[in-house]
Amino acid sequence: MNKEKVVGNLHWPSEKALCSLLDDESAVVRKSIFALFESFPERGRSFLNKLISQSDDLAVKHAKEIQKELGWTDGKEDFLNFIRSKRYELETGWYLLDRVIYPNLDSSVSSLQLDKLADRVRDLLTAHSDPKQTCLTINRVLFHEYGFRGAGKDFENPQNSFLHQVLEKKKGLPITLSLIYILVARRAGIDLEPIGLPGRFMVGCFVAEMPFYIDVWAGGKMIDLEEMGEYMGISIEESSGGILLPVTVAEMLARGCRNLAHHFSIKGQRQEADVFHRFVSEFEKILGMRSNA
Repeated sequence: MNKEKVVGNLHWPSEKALCSLLDDESAVVRKSIFALFESFPERGRSFLNKLISQSDDLAVKHAKEIQKELGWTDGKEDFLNFIRSKRYELETGWYLLDRVIYPNLDSSVSSLQLDKLADRVRDLLTAHSDPKQTCLTINRVLFHEYGFRGAGKDFENPQNSFLHQVLEKKKGLPITLSLIYILVARRAGIDLEPIGLPGRFMVGCFVAEMPFYIDVWAGGKMIDLEEMGEYMGISIEESSGGILLPVTVAEMLARGCRNLAHHFSIKGQRQEADVFHRFVSEFEKILGMRSNA
């Protein structure tokens, strides 16, 4: 008899039937589900990974809980599945990136830190705050009250690319500081955009009457659109083209992976560098992206 089909008295059910049981809180049902996955580990891992990459938020939550309890957390595989799913969300994606190296990361801790920062921003805003005033308030909270800053003396440390590490140590790369800025702004009620310039990552605001940019590496310095060419040392043609437009979530995550591949390589951590090189290749394969470190 095929062991993949039957183990003892356990049979592998249809995916539809199994999905319907994942949110059942009955102790008997939960025990049976865990016994099933432990008896069919290969099928169980495949099913949970598929569910996480293709399903709604609630199903993903239940699948991840089961993975964690079974000790099946695989940060590399989870992030690879996320890339291939083509369902990209910035905050979720970066937590998955962090879990490649920190598979047992509790992302709720970082989410609460971001909530706290946004709560402070909202406390300081007035009913009539416009986008620039809102960003000035975010600057005050992040760079003055909480002391976030660029990792100038330790730039090539891979830890500067992990969201939870930057939230804890309050120093990071332009891209991770921009990430935090965008996530805090989103919680505070304003949608900002990632701007992936060559050699510098920034934040863009396009909800104001006139677009402006925030240089997080310079403590939140604001630059109007017409000043960006001179500020970045680029030509009028470049500054009036797509270079100042937002990048996609996939492009931002790919750039984060490219940074990690480079920085792990510099540190002599070849195995980790190869992992992130693989992720960059996956993004490029799916999106047809050009490498632009």
